[in-house]
Amino acid sequence: MFRRRSDESAAPSSTVTLTKEDERPSRDPQAPKGRPTPKRSEAEAHRKTRVTVPKDRKEAAKQARQRIRVEREKQRTALLSGDERALPPRDKGPVRRYVRDFIDSRWAAAEFFLPYAVVVLVLSITKVNYLQLLSTLLFMVFFVVVILDFVRIGFQLRKGLAQRFPNEDTRGAVMYGLMRTLQMRRLRLPKPLVKRGERP
Repeated sequence: MFRRRSDESAAPSSTVTLTKEDERPSRDPQAPKGRPTPKRSEAEAHRKTRVTVPKDRKEAAKQARQRIRVEREKQRTALLSGDERALPPRDKGPVRRYVRDFIDSRWAAAEFFLPYAVVVLVLSITKVNYLQLLSTLLFMVFFVVVILDFVRIGFQLRKGLAQRFPNEDTRGAVMYGLMRTLQMRRLRLPKPLVKRGERP
């Protein structure tokens, strides 16, 4: 008698439990736990952009070399055209662009180092003693001029960066600009985008 009542009282509770479980929203079994199911358009876009890795090691290495070659070609084209989107990381950003324009708009003694060194080398290999002495003296004078010009450009560039980018990280920007002055203007990469005397 007591057993029958206990069975009858247990039946409704189990029915309620099943009803609550049925009311829970069903979840996609493939969706990550705790994340919403991605839309079909997003899933298709992710599937298209995902790189398929071949099982063959040689084929994988070939694809990697191809991707590196394409990336280098993009960077080379960007260096020639000045396209900011495909520049190497060391040349990207408004700070580096300002430094390049700052250096390219001014004359610098260091950019004449290569032709000057050729003249000094020619004088030094001659068998005339006073020409050899003159070449050494000219080299020392030019070296001092370049150092003083470095100090002048570095001071002006640091001041310009502080005024233009007070809240930006400008570490390494001055040295980046000084290294650019060592190159002749026509050989600089990325290509100069400003003229002499044109302020950035």
